[in-house]
Amino acid sequence: MKTIGMLVAVEIKAVLDRFGDSLCEKEVAGYRVLEYKTPNYNLIIAKCGAGEIAAAGGTQFLISEYKVDMIINFGVVGGLTPEMAKTKTCVVEKVVHYDFDTSAVDNVEVGRYLEYPDVYIPATKALVDKALSLNPDLMPVICASADKFVAEPQQKINLNKQFGAHICEMEAAGIVLICNRNNVPCLLIKSVSDSIEGGADEFWSTVNEAAAMCLDIVNEIIKEL
Repeated sequence: MKTIGMLVAVEIKAVLDRFGDSLCEKEVAGYRVLEYKTPNYNLIIAKCGAGEIAAAGGTQFLISEYKVDMIINFGVVGGLTPEMAKTKTCVVEKVVHYDFDTSAVDNVEVGRYLEYPDVYIPATKALVDKALSLNPDLMPVICASADKFVAEPQQKINLNKQFGAHICEMEAAGIVLICNRNNVPCLLIKSVSDSIEGGADEFWSTVNEAAAMCLDIVNEIIKEL
């Protein structure tokens, strides 16, 4: 039986609404952990909090503590192009950690980790392809990830121009990097809560709807894996 790890930054309400009383809750090593068991798989859900460090720590926790077979992350993001309207749901193909910068000593591009040939950290292709086959309406995207909430339209435009990114958020780089280093497959499904012109107000007005839509798709994918 597979054990699937689900990492949640802040969108825990969507999980509670979806699984309700079927969840078994406990605290392990400082993490709020929710367990959901079925005849076919065990789902271990950990709430890590916002940001790359929290996400990386939560990912390694699920891998080391529960020996998960894969990591799934869902969440809400900012859109960086006009096409990425509110509640547009997407699957992350690759991530750029755009505030990681060792260029002064390594003479490499901003965002580049030396174990990769360019600035992009790839998610697991087989899982991305599986998600797209199950839900063709998903949009495959490049995610710009860093420890900052991007609200200004010009900042969003700049991220798109510099990295070709479609969305931005605060956890994906930590998740994908740690999964890759542990050889654990990962899948990231995201929904846009604030469009290119939107900011914090738009985020808060749509976050629950976007998270719920995202989790609907994640739940469908888990059942088929």
